[in-house]
Amino acid sequence: MPLHEGPHRPGERRLSVNPFYGPANPLGDMAEAPPTHRLPDQPMAPATAHQLVRDELMLDGNARLNLATFVTTWMEPEAGVLMAECRDKNMIDKDEYPRTAELERRCVAMLADLWNAPDPATAVGCSTTGSSEACMLAGMALKRRWAKRNADRYPAARPNLVMGVNVQVCWEKFCNFWEVEARLVPMEGERFHLDPQAAAELCDENTIGVVGILGSTFDGSYEPVAELCAALDAVQERTGLDIPVHVDGASGAMVAPFLDEDLVWDFRLPRVASINTSGHKYGLVYPGVGWALWRDAEALPEELVFRVNYLGGDMPTFALNFSRPGAQVVAQYYTFLRLGRDGYRAVQQAARDVATGLAGRVEELGDFRLLTRGEQLPVFAFTTAPDVTAYDVFDVSRRLRESGWLVPAYTFPPNREDLSVLRVVCRNGFSADLAELLAQDLERLLPDLRRQPHPLTRDKGAATGFHH
Repeated sequence: MPLHEGPHRPGERRLSVNPFYGPANPLGDMAEAPPTHRLPDQPMAPATAHQLVRDELMLDGNARLNLATFVTTWMEPEAGVLMAECRDKNMIDKDEYPRTAELERRCVAMLADLWNAPDPATAVGCSTTGSSEACMLAGMALKRRWAKRNADRYPAARPNLVMGVNVQVCWEKFCNFWEVEARLVPMEGERFHLDPQAAAELCDENTIGVVGILGSTFDGSYEPVAELCAALDAVQERTGLDIPVHVDGASGAMVAPFLDEDLVWDFRLPRVASINTSGHKYGLVYPGVGWALWRDAEALPEELVFRVNYLGGDMPTFALNFSRPGAQVVAQYYTFLRLGRDGYRAVQQAARDVATGLAGRVEELGDFRLLTRGEQLPVFAFTTAPDVTAYDVFDVSRRLRESGWLVPAYTFPPNREDLSVLRVVCRNGFSADLAELLAQDLERLLPDLRRQPHPLTRDKGAATGFHH
């Protein structure tokens, strides 16, 4: 057994203790309650801090009963463990975390194949914090390509982007932030999304592109991307203008490839230059992760890609933000690996079956008119029947909330501001059993609602915090 001598100078060195290691303040317990809007003067025991935060969060709604959000609210425990193991990895440090970077690259390749890129090996893409960032990147690429083609007129000429009035608010933000005119196709009658011919008529030499939505957030319907491309083909034939299409597939790009395989909406259409999706929606991953893909390198101007000598490596990057955790990208790869095509097909079909079944139950009640039935996105929208005058959709939303259900009510945009609806998003984890409980609660509310003298909502704008 080896012999060891003691230190020549006792007390020369002390161990370093992280302040978090202490179960309580080593200087003494806290003497007063902490303030809410400034840092407390003293630390507190981790168990105390945990309990204070947890108690306040008890007042949040139950995420599983939130039928307003498209965002994933349930994943397998194994995915949660992986995410916990990767939450300290900075996604941007690709030289330090090469395997995480490799999983991101594989996810891009898998999506390029899923979306029928002409050559998945040459398609380019990246992960983002969600579809909003992905849409910003796609819009930037469209604007830069247009500016290069029109260098003799830009910046004197003002670029524009054509889209339906039903687009997600991130597209309005893009147009505002990047000084692009938003040309919006309004809703008309029972058409609640973009009309291809109307979109084509709004295009001119300053149009950087047209956005098609594969799954409108207002009612869950797909926009006719193939018809849109055909209308733009006709514009090119007539005027010579070659106008690209971006498909905002925030939700539908992870539904249609599995359930609507004959629907042509993706890179099979030569005019589709880019596609985005939300991994944290029907990609089945906790927030926040999104994906942006371009059909080839030509569709993404090279000058937008930064090559950074970072931590000893050459790193090409196209992003609006920099540091973010690698956990969501790892979880996306896990889910792709875990489910495969057949697994995704089964999960999405189950969600669609729940949506169509619940829509049928709502229709059977007799008080409501369905706008959509969950036959595209697993989402449906409905309003009160014409003969219902005692209550409105805002009353229904408020009463359902009393039972824990978060079902948004909102008014449609121009030219259908007269129409107010409820919308139900059916996600993985919202089972047929839960759908039946919702239908029963809705049915139980109807006698009280029918006895109202009139709708109780005075300010419809303030009736819900949901703004689509």
